[in-house]
Amino acid sequence: MAKTNANPDGPAMNVDLALELFSIAGSLNSTPDLDFLLQKIGAAAEKLLDSEASAIMLVTDDKKHLFFRVASGEKAKALRTMTLPIGQGIAGWVAQNRQPQTVNDTKSDPRFAGKFDKASGFTTRSLLCVPMMFRGELVGVVEVLNKREGGYGEGHVGLLSSLANLASVAIVNTKIMAEQKNFFSHVLELLTASIETSRPGLENYPIRAAKLACAIGRALEVDEYGYRMLYYAGVLHKIGYVAFKSPRLLADLGVTNASEEMLPAFSARMLEGIKMLDGAVPVIRHHKERYDGTGYPGKLKGEDIPLGARILGLVVKMEELRSAGLRGEALGVQALKEARDGAGTRYDPKVIEAFAAVLESQGGTW
Repeated sequence: MAKTNANPDGPAMNVDLALELFSIAGSLNSTPDLDFLLQKIGAAAEKLLDSEASAIMLVTDDKKHLFFRVASGEKAKALRTMTLPIGQGIAGWVAQNRQPQTVNDTKSDPRFAGKFDKASGFTTRSLLCVPMMFRGELVGVVEVLNKREGGYGEGHVGLLSSLANLASVAIVNTKIMAEQKNFFSHVLELLTASIETSRPGLENYPIRAAKLACAIGRALEVDEYGYRMLYYAGVLHKIGYVAFKSPRLLADLGVTNASEEMLPAFSARMLEGIKMLDGAVPVIRHHKERYDGTGYPGKLKGEDIPLGARILGLVVKMEELRSAGLRGEALGVQALKEARDGAGTRYDPKVIEAFAAVLESQGGTW
């Protein structure tokens, strides 16, 4: 391996690099765990540049410091609480000037920040540090430490820069996904509040319905995506009530007077086009179908009705019993009787049995 790394432009190294880059690039969109990806990039850097250790440092929000996001070594955890002002140390110089730096003898470089060695117990003899950039913005720096044989050269700079580019993409992607999730969760809260105030008796209903639907879904072993869509459908299936009060929304939906039977279609129409809710829309649209095919809006029958819609249809009816004033054990007993009385006609028998299992696991109620 030492021979291969002595020549970073050799064919063996090019094959190794290509394989590592393909492996890491393939993980960028499939692995939401940023630390796992960065550790993978750091390990690849150590292997391909024949180095003893590596570190990835990111820019703080105020753009004034670098902090360790991942670092290899037994005592690397000690570095997690430390920061480096941009402009100080070799890594700080790289961040400030946005240029790579190769230092094959740290003792002779006055910029070297030895405090990190003291904290980690690691002795840095040589290092190569490159900036991580994304669309002209500094994301952080990547460095490898202590070349095992020989010193770092120009060929190593290009190799580490390729890995740094992948690291910057992973970091920015993760940040964007986190911001999107944060935005979506806040929008979901606002929509939930709108539903709760749209009609009397709906306070706490959306979350309660979603939790029961998900509990039944879990008992039926739905997959992760189905579970998530079931939750969204449980929360949002009455969002159409908001349109009932808005002449503009009614006009957009092509009606002048809204009726209760229009609610599933209204709710589904209002949520269409939101990518994150694609799987929830059919559940909402068809939750008023009946197992025997006499429901609406599509008169779907049996297994033709989406499983999520069969679950939500039962949940909605069970919640109507709560609205009628039943509570505690009496609610559970009456709910299970109502469900079983409708087995094969109104409700899917296997959904009913999953509901029964949920009740049993929760002390007879929900």
